[in-house]
Amino acid sequence: MRNKNQNVYTVGQVNSYIKNIFDQDYMLRRIYVSGEVSNCKYHPSGHIYFSLKDAEGTISCVMFAGSRRGLAFPMRDGDNVIVGGSISVYERDGKYQIYAKEITKEGAGLLYEKYLALKAELEEMGMFAPEYKQPIPAYVKKIGVVTAPTGAAVQDIKNIALRRNPFVQIILYPALVQGEGAADSIVEGIRRLDVLNLDVLIVGRGGGSIEDLWAFNEEKVARAVFSCHTPVISAVGHETDTTIIDFVADLRAPTPSAAAELAVADVRAVLNTLENYKSRMNHAMANQTQRARSRLLQYETKWKYLGPENKIRDQRARHAELERRYTDAMEEKLKEARHRLALYIQAMKGLSPLDKLNQGYSYVEKEGKAITSVQDVKEDWNTKVENIGKNITHYTEEESKKVICSKSVYQTERSQRAQRRHRPYPGWNNREKAENRENMGNMEAEERKEEGTPSGETLEAAFGKLDQMLETLESSDVSLEDSFRLYKEGMELLNECSQKIDRVEKKMLQMNEDGTFREF
Repeated sequence: MRNKNQNVYTVGQVNSYIKNIFDQDYMLRRIYVSGEVSNCKYHPSGHIYFSLKDAEGTISCVMFAGSRRGLAFPMRDGDNVIVGGSISVYERDGKYQIYAKEITKEGAGLLYEKYLALKAELEEMGMFAPEYKQPIPAYVKKIGVVTAPTGAAVQDIKNIALRRNPFVQIILYPALVQGEGAADSIVEGIRRLDVLNLDVLIVGRGGGSIEDLWAFNEEKVARAVFSCHTPVISAVGHETDTTIIDFVADLRAPTPSAAAELAVADVRAVLNTLENYKSRMNHAMANQTQRARSRLLQYETKWKYLGPENKIRDQRARHAELERRYTDAMEEKLKEARHRLALYIQAMKGLSPLDKLNQGYSYVEKEGKAITSVQDVKEDWNTKVENIGKNITHYTEEESKKVICSKSVYQTERSQRAQRRHRPYPGWNNREKAENRENMGNMEAEERKEEGTPSGETLEAAFGKLDQMLETLESSDVSLEDSFRLYKEGMELLNECSQKIDRVEKKMLQMNEDGTFREF
């Protein structure tokens, strides 16, 4: 039975208490432990879980993904390492473990400290500054490689570089990359290749321990890389390996294979890029050509619309319309005049002497005296009666001629204009072509002569004058005589307009025959 005075704690409370003790211990907050790695597991989250053991015991360890920078090599079971970090309790399981911050291989601790010191010194001198980095050329022709001639690194660089660009030239300096004299050999290789006017220089080797890679951590090698005029790509070890020249070089590659890919452009990608540029340029040029053709077509259409042929066609249409209106107006005037004349004739018909004579009655005078008997009639009676009839008939015919004269004149002139309008254009055959060339000077002389005459006005002015005449003709206040005068003047003006249009058309066609102008 439990004593009431006893204190009872939960498991969580106990674990929390023990964890608090560990966290308050100054020594456990910063501690280095050496041992052999066992049960090493890389979790997909980036954490590393392993155990550290020796002949006397085992302790659990964990390195979180955020602390992976403290691991400069791929850790495996059996590696003798020195783990730096803190020891604390995992409350859920009640286990204490080392929370690793950095891991180095045992025996390399002094080298690592030397590495960190040199790195800090060179960084303070500005050798890692970005402003000293040279750009890597996009397209290289000659590559220099400083590495071991028998290692896997040079084969990887060669295979990948030639696969990406078969035309690239690779110059190898066989250097020592490990052991005594390796640093001097690397420096000599950098200096020898730097004077060959190369496009880029690759310095590196395959992976290994910090001891194996130490030649690339030497200060002399770092200064040779910094002083090199050729852009340098460092390619030392695996992706997790970091050396001093990685910070000094113009570009760091995680592996020698990656260095070849960074240095040599893929010729197929270059050709595809060039083909893309070519296609874009052809497309752009085709668009420019199409736009130019469209503009040219627009100009040709406008030019054709504004050309002499269309002008002549429009003027002829206007001329035909004016001619029709003139004809209708004149025929209307003539119709009205004939109607009035018929009315006068019909009114006077009953008072006509001829009608009275035809009815069997007559009025005869002799020497101013009326004849009232048959006996007073002599032989010249028939002659006098005929003369009276002739005078009346002559008067009637004359008046009739005056009425119908204008129509016959108009129809004659209209027929002549129709014949002129429907005759073949100048240049219809070879004989007319020759005649047109010979008559060009005569036509120009006639045009100069017409310019001095009162009727030598522009076609637009003539059409305006015709419009005014039409307004007068179509009014009801104008007399027949004035209508006939205006009609005659209008027909003469129409005839002149038609001749001007014909001359312009002949001149244009003759110019086309001479080859001076081209009709679209």
